[in-house]
Amino acid sequence: MLDLEVVPERSLGNEQWEFALGMPFAQAVNILKRQCGSIKDVQVLYSDTQNPLGMDLVLNLTQDGIRLIFDPMVQRLKIIEVYNLSKVKLKYCGVHFNSPHVQPTIEQIDQSFGATHPGVYDAARHVFMLNFRGLSFSFPIESKFEPHYTHGLGSLQFPNGASPTVSQMCIYTGNSLADTRAPPMPLSCFHGNCYPETVEVLRDNNGPTGLRIQLAIEGTGPGHVSELRRKTLEKLIMFGDSAQEVTSYLGSPSKVFYKSEDKMRIHSPSPRKLAPSKSSDYFFNYFTLGLDVLFDANTHRVKKFILQTNFPGHYNFNIYYRCDFRIPIKKDFASDVQDDTFTITPYTKWDSVQDFLYKPVEKPVVLNRASTTNTTNPFGSTFCYGCQHMIFEVMSNNHIAAVTVYQPNKPGVGDDR
Repeated sequence: MLDLEVVPERSLGNEQWEFALGMPFAQAVNILKRQCGSIKDVQVLYSDTQNPLGMDLVLNLTQDGIRLIFDPMVQRLKIIEVYNLSKVKLKYCGVHFNSPHVQPTIEQIDQSFGATHPGVYDAARHVFMLNFRGLSFSFPIESKFEPHYTHGLGSLQFPNGASPTVSQMCIYTGNSLADTRAPPMPLSCFHGNCYPETVEVLRDNNGPTGLRIQLAIEGTGPGHVSELRRKTLEKLIMFGDSAQEVTSYLGSPSKVFYKSEDKMRIHSPSPRKLAPSKSSDYFFNYFTLGLDVLFDANTHRVKKFILQTNFPGHYNFNIYYRCDFRIPIKKDFASDVQDDTFTITPYTKWDSVQDFLYKPVEKPVVLNRASTTNTTNPFGSTFCYGCQHMIFEVMSNNHIAAVTVYQPNKPGVGDDR
């Protein structure tokens, strides 16, 4: 049985690990992987229908009675819910208020956490909610006791002094569980990495030129202050930058991947598309940025970017963090409409892009992914559309899974993408 410390408005955990509000989904999954000996039977709940952004992303620890609820947009931990207190030990400031020997009654909660406002009765669920800042407890109340509720939870009368016990506990930020939002990532989750706040695709009249990245990092305060603080840096990564320059801007990549084949090469009009390559282009994979950077094997300079949206139901889900990109596109023809620019984000559906362009996009290339050890893909195929020097990989629910941004051809140079 897990023995966990409750920190209102912050976390649930122990000396080895903790689930902290604002934690990215991927970090919570990594904790569960490391603790597979003590935490078992974990369910991932999500919506893969037309509106995956309308349903929270949930990790359900069924054997421990805990739900970790993540905001579907930013994919950070929003609510920590303990829905079966009989499966876990809980303590506050080192003292247990829930265990096999300590029942979480009204009196015990009052003793452990102190006084608060009177409980709020939820008639639809037949429960009383006892709320502290960043923490709430639900007590199931039988209907025969409801009329006795007059001056708060403590005014209820129960036979033989029996008191209801907590059926649910929630940790969140703010004063209202209903209105809570996922907080910014806490410094304890940075672990020396950098994370993107926004990634903007830069363009000129010919097409994309590079990326402007707003990075969030952990740094020290001004002067001699050694306290860690959140800092923001702006970096420009352009086509043609060297591998050394990209490393100096973004740090070492999470992984370096050498291309063994290019399944899209056959769709290139270049006569060299079938010619064997003597060397391999290579990617810098930045998992926490949701970004891949492709370098030319000969020049070692940037030739392509891949921006990941990390949607559940995609083959690469949870490998990358979501890249919060902004991609401006324009109509390919003269328009009488004053505003002829459209910005694509990770939350944009592909049909809205097509509606803006107001013309049929070329038929997509069907992409089937499978690993070398398992040739099946339970998530199905995706569809790749070319548009304004970019390739959009689109899922069956019409959401964008990834965007590949490549450099426009120079005059007189063939297309070898």
